[in-house]
Amino acid sequence: MLDVCLLGCGGMMPLPRRWLTALMTRYNGRSLLIDCGEGTQIAIKEKGWSFKPIDIICFTHFHGDHISGLPGLLLTMGNADRTEPLTLVGPKGLEKVVNALRIIAPELPFPLKFIELQQPLQTLELYGYKITAFKVNHNVVCYGYTLEILRQGKFSPERAKEQNIPLKFWNPLQKGQVITEDGRTYTPDMVLGPDRKGIKVTYTTDTRPTESIVENAAGSDLFICEGMYGEEDKEEKAKGYKHMTFREAAQLAKRAGVSELWLTHYSPSLVRPEEYMEQVKSVFPNAYPGKDGKSTELNFEGEAENNEQPQTGTDKR
Repeated sequence: MLDVCLLGCGGMMPLPRRWLTALMTRYNGRSLLIDCGEGTQIAIKEKGWSFKPIDIICFTHFHGDHISGLPGLLLTMGNADRTEPLTLVGPKGLEKVVNALRIIAPELPFPLKFIELQQPLQTLELYGYKITAFKVNHNVVCYGYTLEILRQGKFSPERAKEQNIPLKFWNPLQKGQVITEDGRTYTPDMVLGPDRKGIKVTYTTDTRPTESIVENAAGSDLFICEGMYGEEDKEEKAKGYKHMTFREAAQLAKRAGVSELWLTHYSPSLVRPEEYMEQVKSVFPNAYPGKDGKSTELNFEGEAENNEQPQTGTDKR
């Protein structure tokens, strides 16, 4: 099961009832954060989730509304007696930017590891997450992220018996281990069926529509996409500032064939995004306006009650 929470959905500046855009996920005891604008700490506390198990923070880009909350979060994590390493992922220059921000958080009881993205498309595997970073189209270098929880094929005792694989090796092979004994090598593919459908979430913000979004979001169980402006007459403004409208986000969701769309990163002038959802749903019916704390649980196929589709236990607040 993957827990997903849109901690905040604001762009440019935090508002009294809207935190800046940040996303947090939890899987198998490991948490991941995408972006960390001002107020992210409070949004995490309001959700009732913990800072301590955050193992990865991914940054889309280095504008203040996406990274200015990092120094305070690092200090809070340090005060929680964290000692495990924290991995930071982001565009080239990440270490320099973070170290500049750390002038007010110079001493931490845990090490920071930096992964700077160098390519338009880059894939990482960390703590059970497959993370695909893909470049989008903003006025600075900016990346979107696809998070996947992969799922191996079912174990087949029949295949294991047919190949005379000793019983003592069945469990290690299911866990992906390769075993050699008496000159014979046993590999997981000998006892596992084809990979099964996993869980896929795509998050992108601060960009114009691009083919890279369509390609990487394809088939996502949940697509969280910037909708800076709800008003149709602000498309030219969106183009000028390299942002998106609600309708453009809906068109991307439709083309990518995602299961569900959440809109986020609203302009401060966009007070009631729900008023523009009718036009969004005319393009992509399963679309919802993001709200601070909006969350869902995504399960593997077969674990949902109907045993057919990944269960989306969405809090529609």
